[in-house]
Amino acid sequence: MRRPQDRVAAIEAAGFREAGRGAQPLMSATAGNLLRAVESIAEVHAPRIGLITGFAVPTEQGPRAETDGPGGMAHMAAAFRAAGWPVRLATDVLCAPACQVALAWLPRAADVPIDIDDGAIVANRWIDEGITHVISIERCGRSRDGKPRNMRGEDVSSFTPALDDLFLAAKWRRIAIGDGGNEIGMGSLPLELIARTVPNGERIACATAADDLIVAGVSNWGGYAIVGALAAVMPALAPLLLESLDAEHDRLLIERLMREGNTVDGVTRKAEATVDGMPLSVHAEVIAAIRAAAID
Repeated sequence: MRRPQDRVAAIEAAGFREAGRGAQPLMSATAGNLLRAVESIAEVHAPRIGLITGFAVPTEQGPRAETDGPGGMAHMAAAFRAAGWPVRLATDVLCAPACQVALAWLPRAADVPIDIDDGAIVANRWIDEGITHVISIERCGRSRDGKPRNMRGEDVSSFTPALDDLFLAAKWRRIAIGDGGNEIGMGSLPLELIARTVPNGERIACATAADDLIVAGVSNWGGYAIVGALAAVMPALAPLLLESLDAEHDRLLIERLMREGNTVDGVTRKAEATVDGMPLSVHAEVIAAIRAAAID
């Protein structure tokens, strides 16, 4: 049986691989952060987790939440609740329906409360509830000029309320998951690295930093990796943590997001059951590899 850190390294290899964006240099620069992030959770006797997600993309029918983000968020929420840890989610009005659909599909996560009030109100609520860790996954953050921008360099501030301030509101452990350079947490990387790695990188790079930045090939994969890595370092809880992390659950979740969550694929901008332009079979392979590495 391999050491926990070796299992986590195998999980990184499964989920932190090139997915067509040329973002491998960002993944290389953040190697090892997954282990540090999950160890920070495992060392707390009773962690309380705040989650942040929701990335809307403009379409001909108006801005719609993308399929990347809510899926990974829901798998993390289900795993945390299975372990008995309190969880809250923060998002915006536009992305809340997709998040609700994703949470409702995984029974363990169905009771997770969603906060969509003013950021200062949510921050005070999370502080009062003793949140120990905040994990942002696929949430567009402020660029250097203060405006959130999508991968095309478009200013999306008119329908993307800034949740950066919530992420930074207290001394909780700040963990961020992204895949493109413009998500909350990417401020941990040098601007020059993002600028030479990602199209429009200098314009879109998020300025908000994290304690632990996790860059995956697809942000949902980063969420799966958090679950798998926690199972690797907390083997007594592994059966509970991995309970909902399987390809069939994920397939049905994404299909339901497409039917009921008013979502689109963030790359194609089409209402289809894909994530970042890739069929669900690709994501199923990543989930299988992460599960295998977690318990090997």
